[in-house]
Amino acid sequence: MLRIGLVMLQGARHVHMSALQRAAEECGIEISLHELRMASDLVDADLHAMVLPGGESTTMRLTGNHETSGLLPAVFDWIRSDPSRPVLGTCAGAILLSDPQDGGEPLIPASIGRNAYGSQVDSFQDELYSEMLGRDFPGVFIRAPRFDSIDDSAEVAATHDGEVVGIKHANRLALTFHPELSADTGFHRWLIEAAEEAAA
Repeated sequence: MLRIGLVMLQGARHVHMSALQRAAEECGIEISLHELRMASDLVDADLHAMVLPGGESTTMRLTGNHETSGLLPAVFDWIRSDPSRPVLGTCAGAILLSDPQDGGEPLIPASIGRNAYGSQVDSFQDELYSEMLGRDFPGVFIRAPRFDSIDDSAEVAATHDGEVVGIKHANRLALTFHPELSADTGFHRWLIEAAEEAAA
């Protein structure tokens, strides 16, 4: 059974759980989901893959770096220690991957701007194209960030009107939109299938 951790600092965490369960059923792969709130949760879980959900990145940093949690430093160490470990970061999760602010290297080779599309009222839904999935995908953008610059070593995972909105580097996938808010489980299926391959 594959063990997948969800960073439970803030944001649309439980929607990701539902999307992962649907994706697992579609893949025919058994998974168990582990809620990560403290560094000790990560140590105990012995994970195969991880999701960093959306939310408010400032709040996530304050909560995850607090001494009672210590989760974010543990998460970043876990990701850096093995590039083959599949990680999905969405919206604020993509911000944390590109700008961990822990004195270490970025976890994806890109810089990113917070709330780059505007405020909550500027949130929108529109079809995008996923180069990674090879098809269109319903993109939900909520106070979404934007990639400012992307290193050539990154693989384009998704574009919206020609603009890159998702990148993949090693087994780390950063999306500026919310795939969990659509009925399409393509990106969650990727995480599960990549975890199964890495665990083999």
